[in-house]
Amino acid sequence: MSFEQEWASVRSTATANVDMRLNQVAPEPGGSNGSGGGSPDLSVDQDKLGAIGSAAYALHGRLVKDGNHARTSTTEAGAGLSSHGFLTGSALTTVQETWSSQLNTLLDACANISDHLDYSAASHAKEEADIAAALSTSKIDQYLK
Repeated sequence: MSFEQEWASVRSTATANVDMRLNQVAPEPGGSNGSGGGSPDLSVDQDKLGAIGSAAYALHGRLVKDGNHARTSTTEAGAGLSSHGFLTGSALTTVQETWSSQLNTLLDACANISDHLDYSAASHAKEEADIAAALSTSKIDQYLK
């Protein structure tokens, strides 16, 4: 078998496997395949959103407090090693700079998650209150009673 034939065979098998996976819906634990009936596809539990937002806020606080413990000593060690001609000094400085950059990225992500979930929960609660107020003052309310 030539390389081109073997490659075509492998490629067609891979394509068939991808198509098969993309054209299926994974079964749900209750036996439903998600295609009608049963529970809704998307639901929001305010308590769970609150718990996630709270965890993100707590993680942010811990990272602010604990994320830079070694910054000063690492920077001093890197400078000291570099001044004595060790290449490890510049590597250590690079590690510290990378750590600092990644820490800031993680802090921003935690803050965004916490803020977004707080906003989403408040916004959802306000929309629910607005809908309830609008229904209670409309003619629809008469038909619902």
